[in-house]
Amino acid sequence: MGKEKKSGAYPYSSGGWGSLKAVTTILLQEKVPLADSQVLLDQNQPDGFMCVSCSWSKPADPHTFEFCESGAKATAWDLTAKRVTPDFFEVHTVGELSKWHDHDLEEAGRLTEPMRYDPGTDRYVPIPWTQAFEEIGAELRRFAPASVVFYSSGRASLETSYMLQLFARMYGTNNLPDSSNMCHESSSVGLKEAIGVGVGTIMLEDFEKTDLMFFFGQNVGTNSPRMLHQLQEARKRGVPIITFNPLREPGLISFSNPQSPVDMLTPHDTQISTQYHQVKTGGDTAAILGICKRVIEADDRAVSNCEPRVVDIDFIREHTHGYDSFAQYARDAKWDDIELVSGLSRDALEAAANEYMRANAVMAHYGMGLTQHRAGVQNVRMLVNLLLLRGNVGKSGAGPSPIRGHSNVQGQRTVGITEKPELAPLDQLATQFSFEPPREKGMNTVEAFEALLDGKLNAMINLGGNLVRSVPDRYRIEPAWSVLPLTVNVATKLNRSHLLPGERSYVLPCLSRIEIDRQAGGDQAVSMEDSTACFHGSRGVAEPAAPTIRSEPFIVAGIAKATLGDRSTVDWDAWRDDYALVRAEMGKTWPKMFSGFETRMWTPGGVVRPLPARERKWKTKSGKAEFMVPEAIGEDPDMPERVPESLRLMTLRSDSQFNTTIYSLDDRFRGVKGSRMVVLMNPVDMKKHALAQGDQISLETIADDGVNRRVDGFSVVPFDVPVGCIGGYYPECNPLLPLWHCAKESKVPGAKSIPVRVVAG
Repeated sequence: MGKEKKSGAYPYSSGGWGSLKAVTTILLQEKVPLADSQVLLDQNQPDGFMCVSCSWSKPADPHTFEFCESGAKATAWDLTAKRVTPDFFEVHTVGELSKWHDHDLEEAGRLTEPMRYDPGTDRYVPIPWTQAFEEIGAELRRFAPASVVFYSSGRASLETSYMLQLFARMYGTNNLPDSSNMCHESSSVGLKEAIGVGVGTIMLEDFEKTDLMFFFGQNVGTNSPRMLHQLQEARKRGVPIITFNPLREPGLISFSNPQSPVDMLTPHDTQISTQYHQVKTGGDTAAILGICKRVIEADDRAVSNCEPRVVDIDFIREHTHGYDSFAQYARDAKWDDIELVSGLSRDALEAAANEYMRANAVMAHYGMGLTQHRAGVQNVRMLVNLLLLRGNVGKSGAGPSPIRGHSNVQGQRTVGITEKPELAPLDQLATQFSFEPPREKGMNTVEAFEALLDGKLNAMINLGGNLVRSVPDRYRIEPAWSVLPLTVNVATKLNRSHLLPGERSYVLPCLSRIEIDRQAGGDQAVSMEDSTACFHGSRGVAEPAAPTIRSEPFIVAGIAKATLGDRSTVDWDAWRDDYALVRAEMGKTWPKMFSGFETRMWTPGGVVRPLPARERKWKTKSGKAEFMVPEAIGEDPDMPERVPESLRLMTLRSDSQFNTTIYSLDDRFRGVKGSRMVVLMNPVDMKKHALAQGDQISLETIADDGVNRRVDGFSVVPFDVPVGCIGGYYPECNPLLPLWHCAKESKVPGAKSIPVRVVAG
């Protein structure tokens, strides 16, 4: 196919001078001294620190500048010279701060001392660390463990996560939701059902051996830009890349490498996608089904003509279960239905299938565009179906590749952060630490907030993140959060969750991963797992923002000791002083993964996590890789999407954003400046609703649950998005997302397809 056209909103390649300018801007904005900015040279290096934003793999032979624009922004955000001291809270009440924009709250700077909310003055006031731990522990001892939730964001290290899950289980609960519940839990469920492991199977070395790559619903240009290096090298070898995404994202169209003199000093760039299909929001199952149908029909013709098979029939017979049922489903599917739901033509889907049939080793990368749907697990299973047809799991250069957005969200699950007791090594923990872990299922994130709304929660221990801002149904959640008996927030910066204090509320400032972690046992290092299931050590290099800040392991150990007392067999003080003791216990819990980890964690390129599916060993119910027959190819039978005026809203992140952290109100890739309250809309839909660029509108959710969900103050922006689909920013659009509108099996919020109507402003 010809060269893909660039986005009209941003008619340049991703990377290049635009990226360098953005990095310079954020360093100046945060007043990062020149000396501190040099820590970027240690980012993602073998003996340096892992990036605090995305979880893309750290290569064994890294570039000198092994960081991207997004990673540099995250680092600058933590290295800021700005501070939020107790004096800040003497000037600003919580009531005043609650009126600030989210960007301005974090922009105020790094938190420096532990604080407790004082309802009499409506201010946070400083409290000594020991007193904070004692008070929190006393509160937790008052509550039934089932009424307490221990939430963790994806930034926490393997060591911190291991400590937190052990603390929670010794306390008596499996209420251990984390940020994976909000994004890739659909992968964890779908992949485990299909191939026996809940993570992807590719590694960096597979990029050198692949013949074709698919992308589904993942914006590599802003969510994992370092991956563009591997994509650029693959494209230079002539590897086709086929993209399915509702919006035309610059990072998936072309790339200028900021580290290449040729790319920077000439008009040269690399075309990334060789086919770009703007699938309708929620049309992914239908699109994948169309490709599968073409492959199976071609195989049927080959059988009839006594020609070589198109599907890998030897692999299917030896390694899979359920092929015949799925193949018949695909044969029976009608092209008219596939085209209607996917928004793509039969010719387009057959063009993708033809490339697939020519390739011998195929990767399928995907993000939340597949997982954050009511049919999120089905989407993942369908993608695996496509790979299984031609044996593209468990061989070099091939496999499913879920791209995680948080730096250690995958690793947290690996070391026991899960509400599902069957996924945790409870028997081993019981033996290892001489206690009886709870066996009841805990709450995931959606279930925790359902319990909050029902008045069944007493405490939220929030390790990182901005939980109130990130969840669905925010207008219902915020009042319930603000009357909780206890909230504990471990954070580097002030955010919205801190400004809804309940009866007792604490904000505990923690070190960033970038900073030197000095403990009684010496300078400490931590570890995490990347998207390719490799473990890496990480060592901070910058001076801490304040001497009064404590590390996440220190804080978890302090609360655990104060809460559990003599009930615990763990020497929390020793663990706090020397994280090697934590890693030694991890090695006892999972010897195949972490035996000898203390020295292996610094292996260039990482320690490879054992994954049976890479060796075509299937830990599934049947003992084989499982094909799945989809329930339906439509997006969501539970929502009234047939209302004539309905539009499908997908929530988006900007290029100046990491999860709920907003670095700037601009989004240069989409041509948006100065505001995030915009709705991206196809001109056809604008005409249908009699709207012009810049018109003010409101959005209302179309649902039959009796709750009025409406957000006002949006401006209309014409954009190249499929007819009937619109885009708006996360978390601004979260009030429109019902808490119950989530993936049926994984409970991941269905943020990528929310039926809404336009209300004129």
